[in-house]
Amino acid sequence: MDLHADALVIDGLIIAKWARPVFEDMRRGGLSAANCTVSVWEGFQDTMNNIAEMKRLIREHDELLTLALSVADIRRAKAEGRTGIILGFQNAHAFEDRLEYVETFADMGVRVAQLCYNTQNLIGTGCYERDGGLSGFGREVIAEMNRVGIMVDLSHVGGLTSREAILASTKPVCYSHCLPSGLKPHPRNKSDEELRFIADHGGFIGVTMFPPFLRRGTAATVDDYVEAMDYVIALVGEDCVGYGTDFTQGYDQRFFDWITHDKGRYRRLTDFGPILNPEGIRTIGETPNLTAAMQRAGWPERKIRKVLGENWLRVFGEVWGA
Repeated sequence: MDLHADALVIDGLIIAKWARPVFEDMRRGGLSAANCTVSVWEGFQDTMNNIAEMKRLIREHDELLTLALSVADIRRAKAEGRTGIILGFQNAHAFEDRLEYVETFADMGVRVAQLCYNTQNLIGTGCYERDGGLSGFGREVIAEMNRVGIMVDLSHVGGLTSREAILASTKPVCYSHCLPSGLKPHPRNKSDEELRFIADHGGFIGVTMFPPFLRRGTAATVDDYVEAMDYVIALVGEDCVGYGTDFTQGYDQRFFDWITHDKGRYRRLTDFGPILNPEGIRTIGETPNLTAAMQRAGWPERKIRKVLGENWLRVFGEVWGA
């Protein structure tokens, strides 16, 4: 517990229902920062509305939160006992067909953007459709994201589009929240080859605990989550791995019905079934149990500190700049 309290703790992806109970749980869990989703299916205007609302919440709960635009902001949040909110997208749909919107959102504070969410858009293809690869517009978007300091996320992106994005980017890209298909075959999980490829090209891997993608599903515990991290680390080493829970805290079934829709008048892409996070880390406030599970697994302090947050901080600095 002392190690967790002292460590820098960065969750690479949370898509919870943004309200004070979640923010209090972030503090209870000792989060120094988190990549917080403010856009999935929304277009430009609705995403702007979401960002405005999140900034209002940060102002109203500033004893708990601060906006994180830089690694210095994350370090300051840690020192002040607050959580740095990193604004992130899980779909580039909000860029619409306007390249200049990339810089607009960067100016608003967005620091991470996933190219596709499960399905095809103007940039490329998601993991649930036949993958046509990165579009010409997609290459321009990546170049612009590199220029303005927005990290490219490929968690829900198809294999071919991901590979081409990794090669096109001049800055590190990430899977902010993924699991290895070597432990459980699933369209959302990444093969050993894909995990090695992103790491070999300077990219980053955040390991998720979303139950449908874990080896034991809803029977999983926090120790199974650490097992998945160890699997990835055995493939790529401990320097390019972090964690990204994909917490959906505060949402009900209507949220999952919305999040899993697609083109074609809300055609359903997938059905996750019951969602029950691993025992021991079912809420954000239980994040200290993750550190304890790492210790039970025999991880040295150096490895724990890296995966909890130091690795994320380093790669954010490489993408965002000073």
